[in-house]
Amino acid sequence: MNLLFVADPLEAFNPKKDTTLAMMREAAARGWSIWACEPRQLQWRGGGGGAAAVRAHARHIALLDAARPWFDDIERAEMALRDFDAVLMRKDPPFDSEYFYATHLLEQAEREGARVFNSPRALRDHPEKLAILEWPELIPATLVSRDIAALRAFALEHGDVVVKPLDGMGGAGVFRLRSTDGAPDANLGALLEMLTDWGRRTIMAQRFIPEIAVGDKRVLLIGGRAVPYALARIPQGGETRGNLAAGGLGVAQPLSAADLAIAERLAPVLAARGLLLAGIDVIGDRLTEINVTSPTCFVEIATQTGCDVAALFVDALEQALRPR
Repeated sequence: MNLLFVADPLEAFNPKKDTTLAMMREAAARGWSIWACEPRQLQWRGGGGGAAAVRAHARHIALLDAARPWFDDIERAEMALRDFDAVLMRKDPPFDSEYFYATHLLEQAEREGARVFNSPRALRDHPEKLAILEWPELIPATLVSRDIAALRAFALEHGDVVVKPLDGMGGAGVFRLRSTDGAPDANLGALLEMLTDWGRRTIMAQRFIPEIAVGDKRVLLIGGRAVPYALARIPQGGETRGNLAAGGLGVAQPLSAADLAIAERLAPVLAARGLLLAGIDVIGDRLTEINVTSPTCFVEIATQTGCDVAALFVDALEQALRPR
C-alpha cells in the first residue's frame, strides 16, 4: 500500500511535534509505504492523443528513530497520483494562488482515479477564516469587510475587538484593539489602513472573547467524529494570541460540553463534504475558525493524554478507502 503526502519540504519538519510525521509513522507501522512530494512537484501532461495523468516527482522514504535525520531516501520516481492507494494533502497555509492551483491538479487526479484527502474541492470551499460564516449562531460578533469606515464603526461598537487577515496562520497579523469610553484605540486607524491596504484587502474583525485567557482550544474532527481531547493554547507573557507559533502554551484537556456541542454540529457536515480531518478553534463557547489545510496538535494531545490521535486518523483513512 503506497501513501503519498503532498507537503512542505521534509527537511523543514519539526520531528518533535509534526502532525504529518505522526501520520507517517502510524501508517508505516501498519505496513504502508511512505512517499512524499511538494506541491511544486505536481504536474499534468496530456493532449495530442497520448496518455494523460497528474504525476508527482516523489521520494520514497524510510522513517528513522533519530530526531535528525528522521528519514532516509529509498528512491525517487515520477508516478501518477492514481497509482497511489491514497494521497494526503498536507501543505501548510497560506492558501495562495499556488495552493489554489495545486487543488485543481489534485481534483484532476481524482477524475483519473486518485483518492485524495482532504477533498481538493472541499479545501477550496472552506477558507479557514471564512468557513465559520455558515454557522453564525456559533460565532462571536464578526465583520468581514475591507471598508475602513465600517471596520472602525464595528470596533467602536464592540469596544474590544480582534482584527486579522484572511490568509494568515499561526497568529500572524492578528491585533487586539480596545476603545475606551467611545475613544478609539490609538492604533485603530493605522492598523486598519495597513491590514486592508487602504481598503484593497478584505479582513475580519471579531469581538474579543475574554476566555482566551484560559485557552484557544483546537478541537480535532476525524472521520465525522470529535477527538475526545482538545489542545488549549494559552497566551503567555501578556500576549493576546494563544497560537503555539506565537509562544502559546499547549495544554491538552477533555472536551467541554460547549466544545462537544459545536463539534457534533460540524463534524458530520464537514465529513460528508470530503473533509476527513478538520481542526475547529473554540474560545469559551464560540467557534472562531475551521482549519482544513493541515490541522495539527496530534503529538501534543497524544503526549499529554495517551490518546493516539494518529491512530484514530489512520483508522479513519483506512475506513474511507474500503470498498462501499
